[in-house]
Amino acid sequence: MKTSPIAALTAILAALLASGLLVAGTAAPALAHDSLKSSSPAKGAEVESLDEVRLEFSARVRLPFVVLNGPGGAQYQAGEPEQDGAVVRQAVKPSLPGGKYTIAYRVVSSDGHPIEGEIPFTLKAPAAEETPSSSAEPSTTASSEAAAPPASAPASSAAAQEPAAAPAAAEDGGGSFPVWLIIVIGALVGIGIGFLLSARKSKP
Repeated sequence: MKTSPIAALTAILAALLASGLLVAGTAAPALAHDSLKSSSPAKGAEVESLDEVRLEFSARVRLPFVVLNGPGGAQYQAGEPEQDGAVVRQAVKPSLPGGKYTIAYRVVSSDGHPIEGEIPFTLKAPAAEETPSSSAEPSTTASSEAAAPPASAPASSAAAQEPAAAPAAAEDGGGSFPVWLIIVIGALVGIGIGFLLSARKSKP
């Protein structure tokens, strides 16, 4: 049985095509690099708070490096990133200000190729807390005004005591006996006694 040249060529092309597809299918997984599967915060997200940055890759990665750039060009990552298989976690500083942030990361994939990228997101500004100083001022003023009248009470009582003290002093001055009068009377009595004694002695 003879085979036509066209049939032989067709068989050869089919064999080459099949082998090419097989080689391509085998080489495809080897040529595919690891990639970022998800992140927290996600790209373009708006979050109200942030405790850490979480990156998950399609396979285990090595040598993770994460930077959190924030308002004013400052960096807000804290410490070194932690890796657990395909997951990388990066702690951040406490009390982050509101504004636009960007997560910049770089890792080495399982096949040795570097993977890097940026993830922008927005952190909402925390709600301003009401300060108690404004509410405390009226109460302080009211308490000071209420405390003012008792402060004048001692002055009025002291003024009332002054007239009472004046009559008392007058009574003390009027009722006391002069000291000089006592001395004069004592001297006269002594002189009288001396005369009496001298008169008795002169009698026979």
